[in-house]
Amino acid sequence: MGSGSAIRGSRVGAGPMGEAERGEAAPRIRVAFYCANKHEVVPSFSHEAQVPDEWDCPRCGFPAGKDPDNPPAPPKTEPYKTHLAYVKERRSDADGQAILEEALAKLRAERAAIAAAIKPRND
Repeated sequence: MGSGSAIRGSRVGAGPMGEAERGEAAPRIRVAFYCANKHEVVPSFSHEAQVPDEWDCPRCGFPAGKDPDNPPAPPKTEPYKTHLAYVKERRSDADGQAILEEALAKLRAERAAIAAAIKPRND
């Protein structure tokens, strides 16, 4: 014998009511979108909603348009650039050499001052 309940195996709100309990669904339209990889996406929109011109493809992430023969071009991705690559875009090799020489001269002057300050005295 079970030590159970009369409503065993059911949950609150799990009745045969369905649509009558929740109300009627809003009228929907389904629009097909096509990406550059020939994927077809068919989301549904409210009948009153404004349908966008582009939609993101859930399979590849490319933008998808309504025209299957002329889908939007995939976005161009630039390769990762290092900090040095950005610096080289802004400065020429001659500029870089001048900055390096200036920094080395400053460093040598500081080291010479420190060496002079700790030089042992012969009393």
